[in-house]
Amino acid sequence: MMLPDWPVLAAAIDWLGNGLWNLTWWQVVLYTLATTHITIAAVTIFLHRAQAHRAMDLGPIPSHFFRFWLWLGTGMVTKEWVSIHRKHHAKCETEEDPHSPQTRGIETVLWRGAELYRDEAKNPETMAKFGHGTPNDWLERNLYSRYSWQGVGLMLLLDLALFGGVGAAVWAVQMLWIPITAAGVINGIGHYWGYRNFEAPDASTNISPWGILIGGEELHNNHHTYPTSAKFSVKSYEFDLGWVYIRAMEKLGWAKVKKVPPKLQLGEIKPVADEKTLEALIANRYEVMAAYAREMKRACKAEIAALKARRADSSGLKSVRRWMHRDEDRVPASARPQIQQARAAHPALDKMLAMREELRQMWLNTSQSREQLAVDLQAWCRRAEDSGVSHLQQFSMKLRMAHA
Repeated sequence: MMLPDWPVLAAAIDWLGNGLWNLTWWQVVLYTLATTHITIAAVTIFLHRAQAHRAMDLGPIPSHFFRFWLWLGTGMVTKEWVSIHRKHHAKCETEEDPHSPQTRGIETVLWRGAELYRDEAKNPETMAKFGHGTPNDWLERNLYSRYSWQGVGLMLLLDLALFGGVGAAVWAVQMLWIPITAAGVINGIGHYWGYRNFEAPDASTNISPWGILIGGEELHNNHHTYPTSAKFSVKSYEFDLGWVYIRAMEKLGWAKVKKVPPKLQLGEIKPVADEKTLEALIANRYEVMAAYAREMKRACKAEIAALKARRADSSGLKSVRRWMHRDEDRVPASARPQIQQARAAHPALDKMLAMREELRQMWLNTSQSREQLAVDLQAWCRRAEDSGVSHLQQFSMKLRMAHA
């Protein structure tokens, strides 16, 4: 009878506990964070900016790497992800939106976001209508799309080989990272809570001005305002880590950016607003309205200061000033009566709100000719500068500096 080879058995047990890499707990944590971050980079750069929105072109080296990594780290199929995301933009905040917290509820999107994704991926109409232009080569047909679950299975085997039993926990974090951050946080919180730079025609918000943890996807309102931009940050205090990686790949010749957020160009003040001013207004309408919102906030602040100087009650205006610069359909029904009261009590603010809507109608009105819209813009500027409202006057003069 042969006795067991105890040194060999001990080595096998040790391997099962520690794997090929005998790392400390914090080194395992760093590895896990690094691999999940690569997955985030693959989603935001390859799937989102390059594939879904065609905001940039990726060379074969990063494209094939990201596709392989997503197969390992998520099992997601490129065509499915792209189709669902494009449909989200096309049907945003409607019943047809695959994952809007405005229609499905924030709890549903937060906790069942991955299920919503899988359900929509089974919709052949969505795939046919929104999946055009995605990879369809031999690798895609015969490996990535055909054997999607085998990729994550291979990742599990790799983690177990590297870390032993701890590898199962590492793999679980890797698998949960995208469902939590993308399906839950971005699709849920990014349409429910946060700040807005622009009055985009949906409920999108910026979760944080520092797009680090989710590679820039935190700047979701910016993205919905300029969906075809490869860069998500627009303010000087905002940071888009995904954009840093894209710029680095550009320098290596691995990427080519097609589009970034437009920037309003200012020159000398024109005697009157002309068709070039109109072009600039329409092309940069979100930035223009963001500038108008800043003037609205300054006007509210001045009105509140005047009330305090007279020892008058300013609580009513304070309670609604956060909504004064918003489109009417974005204002909660509970706040609308208070806004009407504030408008009645403050003629300057009432004038600014009325003229804000008139200005907004200039790019919504598709029945008027270009020449007529230019005439309407000239009339708007004249009325703004004759209004006696300093904030309107300043805005109008700045608007006459804009050119396409």
